[in-house]
Amino acid sequence: MAQSKVLRLILGDQLDESHSWFKKPDRNVTFVMMEIRQETDYVKHHVQKVAAFFAAMRAFSARLKELGHTVIYIRLNDQHNLQTITANLQHLLTTQKFSRVQYLLPDEYRLDRQLHNLAKKLPVKVEAADTEHFLTERRELKDFFAGKKRYLMESFYRSMRKRYDILMDRDKPFGGQWNYDQKNRQAYDGRVAIPKALLFKNDVSAICRAIQKMKVKTLGEIQPAQLIWPTTRAQSLKLLRAFVKSGLGAFGTYQDAMTAENWYLFHSRLSFALNTKMLRPLEVIQAVLKAWEHKKSPIQIQQVEGFVRQILGWREYMRGIYWAMMPELESMNYFSHDTALPDFYWTADTQMNCMRLAIGQSLQHAYAHHIQRLMVTGNFALLAGIDPAQVDGWYLGIYIDAIQWVELPNTRAMSQFADGGRVATKPYVSSAKYIRSMSDYCETCAYDWKARHGDMACPFNSLYWNFFERHRPLLGKNARVAMMYRVWDRMDKDEKKRTLNQADTYLKDLNQL
Repeated sequence: MAQSKVLRLILGDQLDESHSWFKKPDRNVTFVMMEIRQETDYVKHHVQKVAAFFAAMRAFSARLKELGHTVIYIRLNDQHNLQTITANLQHLLTTQKFSRVQYLLPDEYRLDRQLHNLAKKLPVKVEAADTEHFLTERRELKDFFAGKKRYLMESFYRSMRKRYDILMDRDKPFGGQWNYDQKNRQAYDGRVAIPKALLFKNDVSAICRAIQKMKVKTLGEIQPAQLIWPTTRAQSLKLLRAFVKSGLGAFGTYQDAMTAENWYLFHSRLSFALNTKMLRPLEVIQAVLKAWEHKKSPIQIQQVEGFVRQILGWREYMRGIYWAMMPELESMNYFSHDTALPDFYWTADTQMNCMRLAIGQSLQHAYAHHIQRLMVTGNFALLAGIDPAQVDGWYLGIYIDAIQWVELPNTRAMSQFADGGRVATKPYVSSAKYIRSMSDYCETCAYDWKARHGDMACPFNSLYWNFFERHRPLLGKNARVAMMYRVWDRMDKDEKKRTLNQADTYLKDLNQL
């Protein structure tokens, strides 16, 4: 009796050659991958992001063929590309004799719903399998916090440390502390030389021509013959080794630092490789632990714990938050913010040096680290009352590593406090004082970081106090910000009036800042 022919769908962020699907070739199994307008057009993406995904997908397809698998690869400008998952799968079932369709569970809610609904319409049996990538199940975090009002990351992180026996001394944290965050908040002081970045030179000229030919709308810059991001597992592993060798030793100390001198500092820049699944989280953590445990290693535990917390804690936590709060999370707007995103988010054309540098490097490299995203661009958006949906769209489009499962909870819940505090205990806002303490951005800024009002007073200062004043009904009882209200209430009435007037002036035309 002839075996049934199986068509297996691989999405662009499912490039894990160690997945059980790929252990050995099966002549009855055909894999399909597709570059489609459905995925390039749902937001305006950075051109490097589109090119990197397509380049990584093409390389993965070639790798599967090299391993003996049968692959149908649909390119963006192929004549018979119907530009959606649904239409392309239906076409393949009509033209070829497949009796089953299988897919790996998507990490984005919209794709999960699309494939779930499509399964009901297709004339063949449809089956879903796990990606085998994450260290927790989709709904695990929701169950972990069942009955709780807030999802406290620290308790989840500690449970993960225990479960995977990472940085543990039996049932105690190695070194006596669970968290070394207090030692990981230093501004860059030049004491440790910033390592030379490993930047690849992947030629994506053909992909860029296809993007232009198909008139895909993108943002940002690209050098088509020198895409700096890894597009294969081999390159991803090389980048991991480079980080462990050159960046890990100072990562924790300077992970929150920002400097005009350099756009990456000691960060690993592994997020694209991880989020496309070219690397697995546990192998990244194990590589870091192995370097630290080496008997001649000078690496301190706070450097290692800071990095492990990002992968084992925060990354898994954000993914759990996403599945616990979707689809409601996508429409949450606790402060009812509705201001349009200023034009300079797309151009970096602003006199605010911190915003110009953070946005400028994002347009140039499709990258900014977490403090630039949270405490510069996200901070300003929250202070200025920007519609969180527009903030989501910008973050989802501009960053190389942005897939909705990780972008949305980081942006809408953490950065914009749009969930009202289920994730963060307080809004992550600051005046210019914090930005100056963690960067050298203020030194060459046209605005005066010390001034709340007056000619060229830093917008962050007046907007900061305006934010607390206008949202007192929602934040007044929040214990985490009570001190700020006490400071504000003790302030001279004239000082308060001038500060709020300054904020009103800025808010009337954000595009002029």
